[in-house]
Amino acid sequence: MHKVERLNDSQIKITVTVPVEQVERGMRHAAEHMSVDINIPGFRPGKAPYEVVKERVGDMKLLEHAAEEIIRATLSAALLEEDLNIVGQPYFNVEKMAPGNELVYTAEIALMPTVIKLGDYESLSIKPESTEVSSDVFAQAKKDLLRMRTQEVRAQAGHELAKGNKTVINMTMKRNGVVLEGGEAQNHGVYTGEEYYIEGFIEQIIGAKEGDERQFKLKFPKDHYQKHLAGEDVDFVVKVNEIFTLEAPMFDDVFAAGLGFKNIADLEAKLRENLSEEKVDQETRRQEKAVLELLAEKSNFPVISDLLINQELEKMIYELRQWVTQNGMEFDEYLKSVKKSVPELKLDFAKQALIRIKVALILEEVAKKENIAPTPEELDAEVDRIGAQVAKDPAAKEHIFSPEYRDRIEAQLRNRKTVDFLKTKMIKA
Repeated sequence: MHKVERLNDSQIKITVTVPVEQVERGMRHAAEHMSVDINIPGFRPGKAPYEVVKERVGDMKLLEHAAEEIIRATLSAALLEEDLNIVGQPYFNVEKMAPGNELVYTAEIALMPTVIKLGDYESLSIKPESTEVSSDVFAQAKKDLLRMRTQEVRAQAGHELAKGNKTVINMTMKRNGVVLEGGEAQNHGVYTGEEYYIEGFIEQIIGAKEGDERQFKLKFPKDHYQKHLAGEDVDFVVKVNEIFTLEAPMFDDVFAAGLGFKNIADLEAKLRENLSEEKVDQETRRQEKAVLELLAEKSNFPVISDLLINQELEKMIYELRQWVTQNGMEFDEYLKSVKKSVPELKLDFAKQALIRIKVALILEEVAKKENIAPTPEELDAEVDRIGAQVAKDPAAKEHIFSPEYRDRIEAQLRNRKTVDFLKTKMIKA
């Protein structure tokens, strides 16, 4: 037995009451599973009678083990009976659970929103941007390539720090006599030829020798990302520990040969090709983002439930955690580096989470309207391609060829084709 309560236009609450008889059947089924893993004298694994298992583990333990399967089965039946189009995972709350009694639980569920009015993608437009590699970008790429092969040579005693040198310093920054948070650095490398330091910083340390200490005051930029320091005077104490001269190679045929190219022309051609491919990829991503966000802006949606937004935020935090871990950093260390807590990150992500939900709804609506879907042959080819990558991992291969994973790939291909369709309609010079 169940009761549906509509919390708002996009969220419901289902209260399910499971009768005692069904709870008892669930407990007996749980006992069969549990008896396989416990040692009961006189019985082979999985063969002990229900009453013996219950006496051994306790009826509450059996009920707890059975509850997950009972809840999953009864909620699925209720959703099918009500013909509800839900999205995301329900939030459960068990209100009554005791041996010999009916089981009562609630589930708050987000309903799949539908687009009220889809933006007119026939008339909306995004202008493409040039993918030509500029001379400045090409020159910077060559400079970066040379920097990767530059050697650092310890300067001789008495050498005065000059523009283009590298120095290793200890530094303390204070405001009103108080050391700033993160305002102390030990053995920090400074490249005096770069331009991204606070204005005037390099000029203040030029001419120093190893062992010298410089004290000076600088005004932070008005647009500095740390708002409490923007436009403020900060006192610096800098001690020069080491000075290095930088010996960069010439950008010539010898340099090209060292990188495996015939000559400098061959190297430049490959460098320009790589930059061009990168520029095209960047423009492709920009166009897709612009197309989807413009269409989301010009479409009308119902109120998106907080439950759905929170689930999208959890997904975004998970994606960020994965990215941080893959880049070799602990997530807690990342949070410290950006001076944010997880709740603060969620606040920052809230607007983007809402856009992501709207974009997903748009893609589904457009695909349905235009009958966009991958062909069986396209779907087979993609599943086979992914399966070939894990051919030596039987468990992974089994997962990839499962119906659930196939559905996921089908959705991804459908979205990909829908985005491509929208680009043909909306990208206009």
